[in-house]
Amino acid sequence: MEVFGPPTFLEEKDLWQRGFHYVAGIDEAGRGPLAGPVVAAAVVLPPDFKARWKNQVNDSKQLTAAEREALFPRIKDAAISFGVGFTDAQIIDTGGIAKAGRLAMKMAVEQLDPAPEFLLVDFFNIPEIKLPQKGITHGDCLSFSIACASIIAKVTRDHYMVEMDKKYPDYKFAEHKGYGTREHLECLKRYGPSPIHRCSFQPVRDTMMML
Repeated sequence: MEVFGPPTFLEEKDLWQRGFHYVAGIDEAGRGPLAGPVVAAAVVLPPDFKARWKNQVNDSKQLTAAEREALFPRIKDAAISFGVGFTDAQIIDTGGIAKAGRLAMKMAVEQLDPAPEFLLVDFFNIPEIKLPQKGITHGDCLSFSIACASIIAKVTRDHYMVEMDKKYPDYKFAEHKGYGTREHLECLKRYGPSPIHRCSFQPVRDTMMML
């Protein structure tokens, strides 16, 4: 298994030296769950970034929930700007998960002020955004800005799913955040899909056929 990280400012420093002052790291969370939105985040960090917690940053998937929660406000406070975009289950069902993810990224980028001059994106390029950009494979492990965006996106989505747990308590969204755990699948069979379930995803679609 290939191991990456910790993330660095190597890509950002190259762009800053080339005259791009505002470089945004972009990542998304929530491609795999059966319920809830895809959430994307865009983060612009200053070239003189310094923080005692710098070495704690990594791809959100490599961190515990407590570590992500601790970094979440620190990243927001340190950023020049950040933005978050949501695309809900209906958009995912209509256009597919890949398109929904790019739309969420576009929404996140549009919230940045000042506007970014270059985008560093985890894995993808985003044709819907007409800005210079670079898709980086394993970018959330390699680029510090993308890693920060991955944390913002993940924690924002987790908070949203906790709120949805209050609205739809039968599904226990606060525990599994919409992922296809055994408990979640049992809830689906018992109650059918909620309004935030992705009906185009096979486990949900199969449940609907059984009702």
